[in-house]
Amino acid sequence: MRVPSAPAAFACVWLGSLVWAVSALASVSPPPRSGSPAAPVVRARAADTAPPPSAAPVPPSAAPAAPGRVQLAVLRARGNPPFMIVGQRMIVLGTVTPYVAGQRVKLSVYRDGRKVTVKVLPVVPLGTGAGQFHLIYLSASTGLVEVRAAHYATAAQVQFTGRTRSIRFASTNLSEGAQGGSVWLLQAELNYLHYDVPRDGIFDEATGRAVVAYRKLTGLERVPTTNTRIFQLLQQGAGSFRVHYRGDGRHVEADLTRQVLAEIEPGGYVHAIFAMSSGKPSTPTVVGRFRVYEKTPGYNAKGMLDSNYFIAGYAIHGYAEVPDFPASHGCLRVPIPNASSIYAWAGLGTPVDVYDEYGGGSKHVRSNAGP
Repeated sequence: MRVPSAPAAFACVWLGSLVWAVSALASVSPPPRSGSPAAPVVRARAADTAPPPSAAPVPPSAAPAAPGRVQLAVLRARGNPPFMIVGQRMIVLGTVTPYVAGQRVKLSVYRDGRKVTVKVLPVVPLGTGAGQFHLIYLSASTGLVEVRAAHYATAAQVQFTGRTRSIRFASTNLSEGAQGGSVWLLQAELNYLHYDVPRDGIFDEATGRAVVAYRKLTGLERVPTTNTRIFQLLQQGAGSFRVHYRGDGRHVEADLTRQVLAEIEPGGYVHAIFAMSSGKPSTPTVVGRFRVYEKTPGYNAKGMLDSNYFIAGYAIHGYAEVPDFPASHGCLRVPIPNASSIYAWAGLGTPVDVYDEYGGGSKHVRSNAGP
């Protein structure tokens, strides 16, 4: 193969460069002449004329979970405070707002702080934008019962919770020596009705006296024990003292019909109710409207304690024997433990109203009235 000489190779390179330069000049349009209209030719690429690409569609955001709340109400629990008797059915009615299809609520029942049963219930629409459910619970044991509701969070609704007030299930057959929650409840119910009763959960003599006074006002056998009938009446709010002389301000009323004595505050509000024993048929208590005219503290020779005389020898006083029937010689006997508080409450001049709805008692003031 023959190799070209150096001068020849140089000539070839020079000639190729010259051709490239001429081609480049030819591709450039000459500037327009002076006075001639410019007519530039613009050659646009296809990419320059295509419309801009549209943005990718944004999926719609999911609706936020709806807020909610649940309200729980206990039905059939009555009294002050409300309670149930062992064996009674407690109904818990729940309302959920707002209603969301497919709602379910978990209900947990606690007795004395321990979980005893769990139920998961569907929520039924009410047609008002709310939903409802109900639980029936029957306890065979005594104790303080509370129901807690929980709606766990879903895509449609947030989590929310609620709970009932605590409801005590009580045993009804109580007597002296009993202790615990059922006794505490009994005392609370009697205290609400203004009976003079302790609040310590122990069924003692003082509790027995209050039970006897309650039985007197409700027309039951006058014994210091309780039964189912007593607790049913307490649930109904029965056994309150009916004030006869509301206009007498701070005064004492002695109901000879029912053998109870009550301290009444101005406006006719009952302050305290006590068991008492008035005059027996042969020595009846005088009836009428009187005032305390003399007070003697302590015991006297007749065994009368902290005496409040309201006419002649008739007095309200403590005495060792206070049966559940009329037994005195005209005075109003009250139990020894109650005498000092009554003595402190009733001052000189305090009105004392004594009456018998069945026409008992006497309008004759005897000179030999006594304990």
